[in-house]
Amino acid sequence: METFQKGVVAYGTVTGIENYGIFLTFDQGYNGLIHISELSEHFVKNVGDYAQIGDVIPCIILEVDNFLKRMKCSIKNTDYATEKEKNINHGFAPLKKQLPIWMEEKLKELNE
Repeated sequence: METFQKGVVAYGTVTGIENYGIFLTFDQGYNGLIHISELSEHFVKNVGDYAQIGDVIPCIILEVDNFLKRMKCSIKNTDYATEKEKNINHGFAPLKKQLPIWMEEKLKELNE
């Protein structure tokens, strides 16, 4: 029987999403958690942007408790997270894009 090891990529099925992380289930009865701090290098506003219940996602194993069959996992700096983040606006990027539009609208309104 193969056991899970620290540093290895494993595929888990998302069983729950909370504001603090993503719960996963793995083969052999193991469960895991990807804490919100292990989702991205950026601020994470919505954990649900990274996975949905039922998704099978790759993650890096950070810690394994073989007695309790629990794992701490991460997707930070993985191709999976990079793909998910393409559709997420981080920081002031949305403001930078929208500000010129708002300014132009307000100037038109003032000039009328």
